[in-house]
Amino acid sequence: MNVFEKTFSLAASGMDAQTKRLQTVGENLANADTPGYRRKVVSFEASYGNEGLSGPGGADAPQLVKPGETILSNKPFSETYAPFHPLADERGILEGSNVNTMIELADASEAGRSYEANLSMFNQARRMYSSLLDLIRR
Repeated sequence: MNVFEKTFSLAASGMDAQTKRLQTVGENLANADTPGYRRKVVSFEASYGNEGLSGPGGADAPQLVKPGETILSNKPFSETYAPFHPLADERGILEGSNVNTMIELADASEAGRSYEANLSMFNQARRMYSSLLDLIRR
């Protein structure tokens, strides 16, 4: 595997991981007002090699980032006094979700910027590879 293939694989794995993170943030934001909804958080894990890309990994295979399992937050639910709501308990308390919209927006911004950084790295490697091919053709 040459250095350009390693760079492309690394950038693509980073973009894939951040895409999963953005999807999860979108789910959380969509369900922020759903009673009993638990916030989801994506974990990341390192994967040595290029499994699934072009064969088994070797000593020269890059360390890729892969989205790991989705973890449910154990923060307590928000509570609202709503005695006439059908989902309220006997005290009139309605348990909301444990999603904080501001945290989700910050996570979305961070994931978007990380995706852009990986895309920039991918495009820079593509331009360098193209320039190298142009030099070889001369």
